[in-house]
Amino acid sequence: MDIRLNFINESNDTNNSSVVIFQKNVATDFEETALAWEVIQNCGQGCNHPFVYPMAMSVGIGDSWGNYTPRQPATHGQLFTMQEAPSGNIMRASGEATSPSELQVLNSLSRGAIKAVVYRAGKPVAMKTSIAPQQKAVFKFTPTLWIGVASQVSEGELMNSAIISSVNTELSLLGLASADIVMTGGGPGPTSTPFQFNLANIDLA
Repeated sequence: MDIRLNFINESNDTNNSSVVIFQKNVATDFEETALAWEVIQNCGQGCNHPFVYPMAMSVGIGDSWGNYTPRQPATHGQLFTMQEAPSGNIMRASGEATSPSELQVLNSLSRGAIKAVVYRAGKPVAMKTSIAPQQKAVFKFTPTLWIGVASQVSEGELMNSAIISSVNTELSLLGLASADIVMTGGGPGPTSTPFQFNLANIDLA
């Protein structure tokens, strides 16, 4: 079920700061780079920005020859394989993943690395690059968003570690049907306070 969210700027910010929203791939132990899934720009004081967080995902693969497969609907518990076919390299849904809580992508090509991209709402939410032949990429997501103020960030692009470490607000969407995300804080001068993000007007699913 899709979750309807509405970002509201109730901050004292006068710098027209951009707000970045992303997810973390919790299948990996190490802190990996994340993609900017949603970037809210030019949203003035008192204004709002509605968007949807869909539970549905899709996956696509790029190969080392610069080719990209069509995206296919994907869920946790599924395995997708990049394989050689008479027409060239293709992606196939290949049954169940080794864990029901993971989305897995296997490179079964005889040569050439691949990259796997997971999409939510048609926008990249996670990516794994340099997957060598016979290696597997593993994705696992919880219904959690990370949100913060950032500059020089574009939707779908990798964020550097400095941006990721500066974004420390985690919003759980578990059990929600809709909610407002209210940004407060900021402002010029010595009275400025850190930006804060809180859920309000919550409707449960």
